[in-house]
Amino acid sequence: MKRREFITALGGSVLYSVTAFGQHGPKKRLALVHPSAKAADMRIGGDADDAFTIFFQELQRLGYVEAQNLIVERYSAEGQPERYSDIAREVVGTHPDVIAVAGAGLAAKLKAATSTIPMAAITGDPIRFGLVPSLSRPGGNITGVSFDAGIEIWSKRVEILAEAVPGLRRVAFVGPQAALDGQGGKATREAAGRLGIDLVSASVATPVNEQAYRHTFEAIGRDRADGFVFASDVESYPLRHLIVELVKQVGLPAIFTLREQAAAGGLLSYATDLKFAIRASAGQVAEILRGGNPAEMPYIQGTRFELVINLNTANALGLTISPTLLARADEVIE
Repeated sequence: MKRREFITALGGSVLYSVTAFGQHGPKKRLALVHPSAKAADMRIGGDADDAFTIFFQELQRLGYVEAQNLIVERYSAEGQPERYSDIAREVVGTHPDVIAVAGAGLAAKLKAATSTIPMAAITGDPIRFGLVPSLSRPGGNITGVSFDAGIEIWSKRVEILAEAVPGLRRVAFVGPQAALDGQGGKATREAAGRLGIDLVSASVATPVNEQAYRHTFEAIGRDRADGFVFASDVESYPLRHLIVELVKQVGLPAIFTLREQAAAGGLLSYATDLKFAIRASAGQVAEILRGGNPAEMPYIQGTRFELVINLNTANALGLTISPTLLARADEVIE
C-alpha cells in the first residue's frame, strides 16, 4: 500500500511532458549505451527489460518511434568496465544525433571522447563524478538525470536494515570492488561502525555476471553473515532478480537498491524512483532531438526516496517489523 506519493525535480517540474506529435524529415539516430544490459534486451515489449520498455514508451509518447522516425543503435559493455573506453570510441565514431547512456563511469568515457555529440545520461551525482560543473546549467554537451541524491542514501540503507533487524552484528556488503571502494562504500562502512556492525566486504569479480555473483555468495556462505546490504552499481542491474534469489536461498535479511527487488521477495529496498529517472531521461533525449542544447538543460535531480518493506518476507524470516518503521514506509507488501 502506498503511504506517500510525491515527485519533485530540481528547479521545478520536468519540462518534457508534451503531447506526442508527428515528426517529419530524415530519421534521427540514437545511440543507446549501457554498462551491462544485453543489447537484445534494450528494446520495448515482450520479454525486454522493463526499464527499456518504459524508456521507449515515453519516447513514443513524445513522438519518436523506432523504425519510423528513429534509428536506434545499441551498445553494451556486458559488465566489463575495462571495455568502456573502446565502446566510447566506437559510439562516437558513428556520429549519432544523441547518445543516451547509463552510469557515471561510461558517461565519463563518452564525455572524454566527444565534446560535441549531445548526451543524456542517467547517473549518480554528476558533479561528484566530474560530468558537469552545475546541475542547473551543465554548460557542455551532456545533461541527464541523477538517481542518487548523494552518498547519504548508502549509509541510510545500513541504518534501515539495523532498525528492521535488531541485534544485527555482521553484515556482508556486496558489489563490484569499485563500488565498495568509492565514497558510497566509505559512507556505508562509517554507518556500520556507528551502529556497532561488522561490515564484511564481499567483492563481485568482473565481468559482473551470474557466475561472479554465485561465486561471491558461496564465499559469503563460508563466512556467514547476519544480513546483506548491496552497493549501488549499474553493472549489477541486469542481475537484480538473480541477486534476490541468491539472498532467499541463504535465508538472511537484506536491503536492496531497487524497489522491484523488494517486490520480488527481498525484505527491504531504499532507493530513488527509477521509473521517474527513465521517463525524464527519455524526455531529455526527445528535447535534444528537437534541437535542445544540453548545455542549457538542467541535470535533473530525483528527490523522491522510496522505502519498501515486504512483510511476507519478514514473516518468512521470523522478523517483526516495528510500527515506527512501517509508518515510514512508502509501500508495504503484504
